[in-house]
Amino acid sequence: MATVRGPSCLLTLGRWRRGVGVAPLSRALAALVPGVSQVDNKSGFLGKRPHRRHPGILKLPCVRLPRALADAAQLLLLDSAMPNVEKQVQALTNYLWSRHLPVEPGELQRRAEHLEKKFLENSDSFQTEEKLRGAVLHALRKTTYHWQELSYNEGLSLVYMAARLDGGFAAVSRAFHEIQTQLPEFQPKTLMDFGSGTGSVTWAAHSIWGQSLREYMCVDSSAAMLDLAEKLLKGGSENGKLYIPGVFFRQFLPVSPKVQFNVVVSAFSLSELPSKADRAEIVQTLWRKTSDFLILVENGTKAGHCLLMEARDLVLKGKEKSPLDPRPGFVFAPSKKPKEEKFSMVILARGSPEEANRWPRITQPVLKRPRHVHCHLCCPDGHMQHAVLTARRHCRDLYRCARVSSWGDLLPVTTPSELLPSTVEDPPES
Repeated sequence: MATVRGPSCLLTLGRWRRGVGVAPLSRALAALVPGVSQVDNKSGFLGKRPHRRHPGILKLPCVRLPRALADAAQLLLLDSAMPNVEKQVQALTNYLWSRHLPVEPGELQRRAEHLEKKFLENSDSFQTEEKLRGAVLHALRKTTYHWQELSYNEGLSLVYMAARLDGGFAAVSRAFHEIQTQLPEFQPKTLMDFGSGTGSVTWAAHSIWGQSLREYMCVDSSAAMLDLAEKLLKGGSENGKLYIPGVFFRQFLPVSPKVQFNVVVSAFSLSELPSKADRAEIVQTLWRKTSDFLILVENGTKAGHCLLMEARDLVLKGKEKSPLDPRPGFVFAPSKKPKEEKFSMVILARGSPEEANRWPRITQPVLKRPRHVHCHLCCPDGHMQHAVLTARRHCRDLYRCARVSSWGDLLPVTTPSELLPSTVEDPPES
């Protein structure tokens, strides 16, 4: 199941008023924006569906590994007879979760110059340049995160499988579910998974689009990982038949710029690249190879979020245009979704934003209060809005839909393009 921990509580305007002094900003944040509450009836809205299944609901109920995948993974772990596997799994999980981005060479140089200047100002004991350089290097080692590239051999690949197979499967399943829910007519034929690891992306894609997908391209620099992914597809053996047909394995990205895939995925792989320049090159390559959707997933940490925002801006603001596919990109689905481990994702699509559902997305847990609810929305024009909805001021259907919605769902309303402070009203007392 997916979960993202948000604020433990959200103060209502009534509680703010009971404090000493009321800041104008607080009133504005809790104010009702009139245009937010207009129900979008163009798409039929509810039809005959119950409110708990309104068309903006995107949450994924529960994700389980396919039985064939779970059985194959268990068989491989039993055959390996690894000692202290639980401790190794916990150690790798802790390491991956606490990982930071590698420090760029330019930033490292600035830190070294700052330390050198600081040492020279506060002490005259450095008689030689060599001693000064040694002191600076010693300080850098103590204060700078030491990023290391992970080399996945056979043993570490098995540990990674035990630690991340279910989490990786759940995360990409949530991303695929987002596309399938909003575009049920989308039937991809080809998929490429960069940094494919254990192959969980292939299994998740097959569970959703298995009827239409004909080619799965798994790309990973680790031969041991590719071998493990193939064994999982063969039921844990080396000579069995592939459970999913049409899966191909490569250690390098396809070279031809003409090769495109309907869906391109990079799950927990950008964090394995040593520099911003390497990440930029890979993201641009993946985008060129995308004909419909580019899905990027990383850990739900500050580092993971920064990686996704960096990649998003590179695609949306990049000046490079592919002569083979000049269509611009837009953000199809930004969200931080919950799981038993946090993860961040962004889905970038080719074409025009008007082709996608343009309802606002709920960006925080819905705060339910007697006779009204607070919804924080990210609107299609990029504005963040805080709407307070009631059954009396708004239609009963919208109010009930808002009460059953969750963080990450879409709210079926139309929104104004700008916030006008002079037009806001006070919400009801809590």
